[in-house]
Amino acid sequence: MGATKTDHFTDKQNSIASMAKALGHPARIAIVEYLLKVNECICGDIVNELPLAQATVSQHLKELKVAGIIKGNIEGNSICYCIDEKTIEKLQKYFGNISDKLNKKKNNCC
Repeated sequence: MGATKTDHFTDKQNSIASMAKALGHPARIAIVEYLLKVNECICGDIVNELPLAQATVSQHLKELKVAGIIKGNIEGNSICYCIDEKTIEKLQKYFGNISDKLNKKKNNCC
């Protein structure tokens, strides 16, 4: 078998790309913002907040969880979701480094 496209990039680059892809949908951004507001909740709470079907919300939660943006703990028959702060810190550091480098360059591009 040949190499996949991701084989040509570092683990860090693939990780950041996976997180960015997970955040690349407005419904997922809305879920993250809601979780930031309430700290933690179950899927049904998010369904009540967004104009989406339960199955659609569940799929978005799955994508966010696979990317590490959120984490979920089983509580009885439900899963309680919250933001994974370690992942957010990685994103913050990554984009902070970009911002720092741009500030140092003083935007001498085109």
